[in-house]
Amino acid sequence: VQLQASGGGLVQAGGSLRLSCVASGRTFSRYGMGWFRQAPGKQREFVAAIGWSGGRIYYADSVKGRFTISRDNAKNMVYLQMISLKPEDTAVYYCAAQREGSIWSSLDFGSWGQGTLVTVSS
Repeated sequence: VQLQASGGGLVQAGGSLRLSCVASGRTFSRYGMGWFRQAPGKQREFVAAIGWSGGRIYYADSVKGRFTISRDNAKNMVYLQMISLKPEDTAVYYCAAQREGSIWSSLDFGSWGQGTLVTVSS
């Protein structure tokens, strides 16, 4: 599966952004999707994930209540709505697709898109 993320940018603390990711190459409605991020000098970390039907959603504790993941299977799109952004949310954000054949609860992702940079200024 090919993934392309977009929507990053520079925003002030407290602001909002919506990231988008378009998928191609596999039947989109048959697999879960996720968002990860990697801040400068840090390891990539999980942000949010959504099951193939739009349910079974997971969030990292650090973003609960501020970020919302959603998907539109008709458009092969997954979104990450981010509000109340903090400087510590600054990172390159990546979308990812569930590894084929894996169990969703394992949150095993096998395909990654290029990242989109989110910068939150204080």
